[in-house]
Amino acid sequence: MSIKRRDFLKTGGALLAAGSLPLSLVEVAFGKESPQNFTFAFISDSHITHIKGNEFVRNWDMGLKRAIAECNLMTPRPDFIIYGGDIAQLGIPEEIDHGLEILGALRGKVHYVMGEHDYYVDLGDYWRKQLGPDYYSFDHKGVHFVVLNSIVTYDEWTHQDWDSPMARMKEMARLDNPNGSPFMVGPTQREWLRKDLEKVDRDTPIVVLSHSPLQKIYKGWNFWTDDAEEVQALLKPFNKVTVLYGHVHQIQYNQIGNISFHAVMATAWPWPYPSTYSQEASYLPKLTVEMNRADPFFERDATGWQFINMDSGNIDVHYTLPDNSNRVVAFNEDKGHPEDTKYQAEGNQIPPQEHY
Repeated sequence: MSIKRRDFLKTGGALLAAGSLPLSLVEVAFGKESPQNFTFAFISDSHITHIKGNEFVRNWDMGLKRAIAECNLMTPRPDFIIYGGDIAQLGIPEEIDHGLEILGALRGKVHYVMGEHDYYVDLGDYWRKQLGPDYYSFDHKGVHFVVLNSIVTYDEWTHQDWDSPMARMKEMARLDNPNGSPFMVGPTQREWLRKDLEKVDRDTPIVVLSHSPLQKIYKGWNFWTDDAEEVQALLKPFNKVTVLYGHVHQIQYNQIGNISFHAVMATAWPWPYPSTYSQEASYLPKLTVEMNRADPFFERDATGWQFINMDSGNIDVHYTLPDNSNRVVAFNEDKGHPEDTKYQAEGNQIPPQEHY
């Protein structure tokens, strides 16, 4: 399938104009040697929450359903869909099954990433039973995709004497979890990743799909991956690397060496930025320009979806947001990093809310 970017934007114009539906559309175009373009959709962080019986929190259900409806209407149809983690809120079978039932309406192949809300009640057993391995790789039209489980932690924390598995889950389910433990990829997956990448040519574009950011942003909220530097070192030999992640429920972007980092939006609710609640050192990427959130109690404010164009191994992210200003974060070839094209000038920035 060969699609010019101009033609893609034209055919997708109605969807871009809709703007209120929370998913990410990714167009991949990676240079002269592999002139095919293709698209895939990215949906993340639905946090399906069970109440009782067949009752679930309606707003989170509806966010996911809207994303799926948008995905199914896309022209051209995405080659596949990525789900970026946190199907469930507390990881119980009722929540995972309900989320997968909704996701079953997607038209196309889905690749799943595990989130901490899917994991810590039973250490991912039910998720794996339903969906398979939690880390793996695949190739598609000249791009090497790597899916990592980046939300494991140290064994001494995971296997301490908990009152119940749900007690462990609830510690990790909090935004501010002072009794939690940092997320990590871990030595087993890092060794697997090293061997996986040994087989990949250095000029092949790499797209890493994780739940936590594979960088260190704010430890107090676990916007943090403890072994991020070790993972980054394994990716350093490649010319073009992009990390797409969920978890943070906000717009973030960064460049570390050869690696571009981009967060995707949630279908459930937004989180505030760390600077609004900094009780520990915050390492929010300097490139990130925080977005204004008019009403933190409106569950659709700062949720949204992205059209992501990947050209020659770098991506431009078009954030389309309900009740907020649309954003474009584009890779600047001259500067060698992503740049917020609308708000980059300090005088044009809208101050974020600070009353969380």
